[in-house]
Amino acid sequence: MQGKLYIVATPIGNLEDITLRALKILKEVDIIAAEDTRQTLKLLNHYGITKHLISYHRHNEEIKSKVIIEKLKNGEDVALVSDAGTPGISDPGEEVINLAIEEKIEVIPIPGACAMVNALICSGIDTKEFTFLGFLPLNKKLRKEKIHYIEKANKTIILYEAPHKISNTLRDLKEIIGDRKIVLAREITKIHEEFLREDIDELIEKCKSLKGEIVIIIEGSKVQEEILPNMTLEEYYDLYKKQGLTRNEIIKKIARDKKTNKNEIYQYFLNKNIN
Repeated sequence: MQGKLYIVATPIGNLEDITLRALKILKEVDIIAAEDTRQTLKLLNHYGITKHLISYHRHNEEIKSKVIIEKLKNGEDVALVSDAGTPGISDPGEEVINLAIEEKIEVIPIPGACAMVNALICSGIDTKEFTFLGFLPLNKKLRKEKIHYIEKANKTIILYEAPHKISNTLRDLKEIIGDRKIVLAREITKIHEEFLREDIDELIEKCKSLKGEIVIIIEGSKVQEEILPNMTLEEYYDLYKKQGLTRNEIIKKIARDKKTNKNEIYQYFLNKNIN
């Protein structure tokens, strides 16, 4: 009988932010695969859990994914944890999860803390629709393309950033998107937790002395709200297609924007042979 792969969310700061179910799983599994075994050991020691640990991080992900799969095939249960928060969200995990799915091994989520969600709900910025982009690319061309995407996006954008890079990132954002409403969430759930709600120039100045991991919440563009009512259906379609939406997603969004039935929009594009 094959083992099960548990994707276990752990605290992002305060060690009390862990579920009873997560603690139960960490006690019961045969192995814990940890992004940083030293960091995970602190959590386990805090709750008196003794367990065999193996490292699983970005630099050994390909090799260790195969090791974990073999252990799962041999009937051992494995819990995957990251340094903090939910594995696979800007942290290692996606590769071993996909391999497990290919091998028809059961993958079970154990929900818990996630920095981006907690930053968003306390930001004061629209939570109805949002896009999480993780860390911006380091490559200058790709980075610029991503920020141009942020410039045009009409929904809330969430980014992660390291403290030593935050000033440059804010300057890059200002250059392209202007003085958009931005909230910085720092050290979430920790002693020095802080939400900075200033204009972008003040944030750039304050960021010179910030420490700890940072979540950036960016208000969606208001420009599209002004121009959309005057756009043709074809222009709508091209706009949303450039944002990477599927045909069905585009039709739903246009129907919502136009306050009409999505079947009518579907039939219109079908008659125009647009796909």
